Amino acid sequence: MNGDSYDDGLHDDGLPGEEDWSDEEFDAGMLEEELRQAAAVLDPVPAELQQIAIDAYALHDLDARVAELTFDSLVDALPVRGVTDTPRMLTFRAGEVTVDVEVTAQGLMGQVLPPQPARIEVLGGPRPGSPLTADDLGRFTGDVPLSGPFALRLRTGGDVVVTEWLRA
Repeated sequence: MNGDSYDDGLHDDGLPGEEDWSDEEFDAGMLEEELRQAAAVLDPVPAELQQIAIDAYALHDLDARVAELTFDSLVDALPVRGVTDTPRMLTFRAGEVTVDVEVTAQGLMGQVLPPQPARIEVLGGPRPGSPLTADDLGRFTGDVPLSGPFALRLRTGGDVVVTEWLRA
């Protein structure tokens, strides 16, 4: 009335206390983790339901052939005195398909034999595996360090081969 402006705390574009967030300041991963923790406390998944989900996930590749572990350097190789941080060498076999894998602290590399292109997933629990691709010579590499139990799922042509689960 007398020309003084009145500020009620509301902005034209939002709610009281709302701040402008830039993409650099907002961390979606941190928000997701906080929401997961809140849900785990306020509404935890019953153990029976979690086991049913794990069992159902295990059956989604029912047609896959299981590759048997035929060599593990932790068990089968002779130790070398004075050598530390040696890579773990693994060999899996399913029928005519052999997979040689070297596991290091930096990740893994390997080869599918007989040499052929393949899509490979590194499985590590209920989350989707990280995808790798084997070239025409069957070679593949992954630069994500393995932790905990893991397995490999190979898709070669029409075949699906899953290795045994091992600890990294």
